[in-house]
Amino acid sequence: MLFSSALIGLREGLEAALVVSILVAFLVKTERRHALRWVWPGVGAAVLLSIAVGAVLTYTTAQLSFEHQELLGGSLSIVAVVFVTAMIFWMRKASKSIAAELRGKMDDALDVGPMAVLLLSFLAVGREGLETAVFFYSAVQTAQSDTVQPLIGFAIGIVAAVILAFLLYKGAVRFNLAKFFTITGVLLVFVAAGVLGYGLHDLQEAAFLPGINTLAFDASDALPETSWYGALLKGIFNYSQQTTVLQAIAWVAYVVIVLPLFLKPSKKTAPVPAAAAAPKE
Repeated sequence: MLFSSALIGLREGLEAALVVSILVAFLVKTERRHALRWVWPGVGAAVLLSIAVGAVLTYTTAQLSFEHQELLGGSLSIVAVVFVTAMIFWMRKASKSIAAELRGKMDDALDVGPMAVLLLSFLAVGREGLETAVFFYSAVQTAQSDTVQPLIGFAIGIVAAVILAFLLYKGAVRFNLAKFFTITGVLLVFVAAGVLGYGLHDLQEAAFLPGINTLAFDASDALPETSWYGALLKGIFNYSQQTTVLQAIAWVAYVVIVLPLFLKPSKKTAPVPAAAAAPKE
C-alpha cells in the first residue's frame, strides 16, 4: 500500500507541480511577475480543498453502517479507477502540448483580470488534487481503515514530486518526461486493476453485487496476506488472498484491455510530399 500510494502521489503531484511551474515560468519570462500574487492563492485554495475533501471522505464515513461503508467505498474505488485511467491517457496525449496550452490560457486570463488568473491556477491544480483525494480514500479502504501507510505513501510521493518539479524548473535535472509518464502509467494500470477488483469486492460485501462466496482461488495457505511477500503484493497490486470470480475477471479484463491501448503507438500524421504541397502555377 505504501508503494502504490507513493506512486499515485508522485504521479499526481508531479502533474500538478509541473502545471504550476509552467505558469510561473511563463509569467517570469514575460516579465509579468506581478501576476504571481494571484497564482499562489489559487494553488493554495486548490490544495486546501483537496485536503478537505479527502478528510471528509475518510473520516465521516466511519459513522455509516458496515453495508453503507462498503457501498460507498466500492463506488469511490470504481470512480478512482475511472480517474486514474483518464489521467494516464490524458497525460499520454497532452504531454507534448500542455505547456503551450497553459501559456495560452494564462495569456487570456491576464487580459481578463486578476480573478481569472486565480481561477485558472485553482482549476489547473484542483483537478489533480480532487483525484488524489479520491485515490487516498480508496487506498484507506484497501488498507482496511489504516490511514497511516496510505498517508505516508502519498506524502512521500507528493514531496518527491515537488522537489523534482523544482529541480526541473531550475534546470538542475533533465530527463524524458514522456518516458517517465509511460513507465508510471504502466504501473498504474496494474494498481488500478487491483483497486477495481477491491471496489467490486466491497460492492459484493454490501450485497449490491452477487458472488461474494464464489471464489476464483483461495491462496490463504500458499500466499497469505500476512507474509512479507503477500503484503508486498497487496501493497502494490491490491492482491487479495481470497479473490472472487468477479474480482478475477475484472482484474484480467482491465489489464488486457487498458494496457495494450495505453502502449499502442500514437498515430503520426504523414508529411505532405513537397510536390503535392507546392501550389500549382
